Amino acid sequence: MIIRLRPPNEQDFRSPLRSERLTSILGIALGLAFTICFLTGLISHLIQHPPGWFAWPTGPSWLYRVTQGLHVTTGMAAIPLLAVKLWSVAPKFWRRFPTGRARAMIIEAVERGTILLLIGAAFFEVLTGLLNVAEAYLWPFFFPEVHYLMAWLLIGSVVLHVAVRLPIMISALRRRDRRPPPPPAEPRAPGAETTITRRHLLTGTAIAAAVIAIATLGDKIPALRGVSVLAQRSGTGPQGLPVNRTAAAAGIRADQVGADYRLALVGTRTVELSLADLTALPQRTVELPIACVEGWSQLATWTGVRLSDLIGLVDDHDFTEARLASFDAGPYGRSVVASALARHPETLIALRLNGEVLDHDHGFPARLIAPNRPGALQTKWLSRIEIVR
Repeated sequence: MIIRLRPPNEQDFRSPLRSERLTSILGIALGLAFTICFLTGLISHLIQHPPGWFAWPTGPSWLYRVTQGLHVTTGMAAIPLLAVKLWSVAPKFWRRFPTGRARAMIIEAVERGTILLLIGAAFFEVLTGLLNVAEAYLWPFFFPEVHYLMAWLLIGSVVLHVAVRLPIMISALRRRDRRPPPPPAEPRAPGAETTITRRHLLTGTAIAAAVIAIATLGDKIPALRGVSVLAQRSGTGPQGLPVNRTAAAAGIRADQVGADYRLALVGTRTVELSLADLTALPQRTVELPIACVEGWSQLATWTGVRLSDLIGLVDDHDFTEARLASFDAGPYGRSVVASALARHPETLIALRLNGEVLDHDHGFPARLIAPNRPGALQTKWLSRIEIVR
């Protein structure tokens, strides 16, 4: 038997659920989710790589926790929206090109191109973001840089696609879809159900997105931890706080943080403080969240010396920033604290966490903790603080 294969055509997609109105509604929902993801991701990027014109406020202390949690949650919730949107436009990829009119052919080619670009960029962002949350790095590139660049490609393709499709979307949204026609009469088993409606499909998609969002929020809303199977962190870890980068992974040696430990303060003069010296200084206790760029966050109680008090030991003049260095030689072993944040009363060089001496994996003997700041910039295993005018 010879089976003759052919590529599918538009007539092979016979579901009565597909319509321009359905596709438009799904497109609006997906575009909103991607816009939220893009804006919150852009905020995170600007905080970590601030240009001269950008200024991130020092409070409220939970603001970054909200923006980055929203970034990850909307990205996860976009998965069912993206899947159903792709299903709804599948026939367009197999539609024959119009013939005889160059303008119609160009419009059709641009429309298909924007759809392919949008779908490719969207799947890359969603899948790599999902794997990043799961800490499954199956690629050779540095995730933050590529994810950020692809975000611009994605939002650009969204804008281009909307520009091409806007007249059709407006027309489709102004008219109401008719109920899908009933299936042709044929013998059915007793109790067999009729086909679902477009409203059922949209409701099911919305429920799927909501369930994924709830299943992702557990590390930020303790009441949801029991049902949040997709939460990025369970809350377990040394001293009840999760750890992204351990002391072993950072290559921290025992002699660096042992009895001979010294924290160098460099300003108009240089002072070296031992752990005993730091402990002897006035201590302050604050309750601040640690918020990771991967979306997880958790509130904790920190005790230590105000950064402003340490700066006052070596420099009593105006300064623009404090540069913090760690024994960690990796990409997160350096960070800069602007003067406004360095002077904030809740910005500490923390020595204790939840009433206990810092665990080695949480940055023993001293780490930065500051309000409204990504966890990647809350530098651990501090070795040096330099004041820059």
